[in-house]
Amino acid sequence: MELELHSINGMRNMEVIDVLTGSKLGFIRDLKIDCDTNKVISLILPGEVKSWFGKDEEKEIPWKNIVKIGADVILVKSQGEIDNDINNI
Repeated sequence: MELELHSINGMRNMEVIDVLTGSKLGFIRDLKIDCDTNKVISLILPGEVKSWFGKDEEKEIPWKNIVKIGADVILVKSQGEIDNDINNI
């Protein structure tokens, strides 16, 4: 099996899609990394725009919920697993 490597900039250009609903969740805004173990903990996605001046909190998808990282998309299982308020962590 060949090891697949992805750069952070490359992953930011991949669309994140929920495999359970088929909905597009957006593009990665940031990553949360554990500096002690040097592992990615979660993906941070921007919140939905509600109006011209407001939007929801950012969404956090735990790394364990990633199903597959493809050539141009990231497939995740997110139903009931997304933390909408990343400040609680």
